[in-house]
Amino acid sequence: MADYSATRDRVEQYFDRSATKVWERLTSDAPVSRIRQTVREGRDRMREVMLSRLPNDLRGARVLDAGCGTGLMAVELATRGAYVHAVDISPQLIGIAEARMPEGLRGKVTFQAGDMTAPEHGHFDYVMAMDSLIYYRDTDIAAVLTKLGQRTSEAVVFTVAPRTPFLMTFFTLGKLFPRSDRSPVMIPHAFATLAKTVGPGLTRVDRVSRGFYISECLEFRP
Repeated sequence: MADYSATRDRVEQYFDRSATKVWERLTSDAPVSRIRQTVREGRDRMREVMLSRLPNDLRGARVLDAGCGTGLMAVELATRGAYVHAVDISPQLIGIAEARMPEGLRGKVTFQAGDMTAPEHGHFDYVMAMDSLIYYRDTDIAAVLTKLGQRTSEAVVFTVAPRTPFLMTFFTLGKLFPRSDRSPVMIPHAFATLAKTVGPGLTRVDRVSRGFYISECLEFRP
């Protein structure tokens, strides 16, 4: 997974060195620009969509929050009673998530900085990966789903950037910048193409489009 590793390292550098403050503010209640407000609203809605795929009562379940960011999904999962293992490639974002975790839920959540696919994380009932695979090619996503699926008993719920004219324009423009000067670029995917690469078990759930936030929820059942 050489391509996966290279992209993962770029994502880590971006979020740990360039975008930490932006994401800390975006995922809080602090005022943001109108454009970023649409992203905040879109992410809030997508979190609801993803959580709707899981039981309301998660007591006894073990869930991997793969690419947990500042911990909003982990809070929701723990509130439902799940034991959550929250992983993010960015130690800076992990630090923010730990600081924000409500005191009453701390016993339900463990945080770890590192690769979300690492086998030492163990086995899970569910995996949630919100916007943590949006920078990867279809073959990388298929490999990630295979690795996670081997250790997941129920479902991997994740998001991708859908192949829309709007996102394809951003993708094309992003490639015009020198590699050293640009942040990781979202790679839009057509569901049919991704499903062919991933194989059986992949289904489409819903798409959220809110201003500058466009993302599609998919579910993979091993």
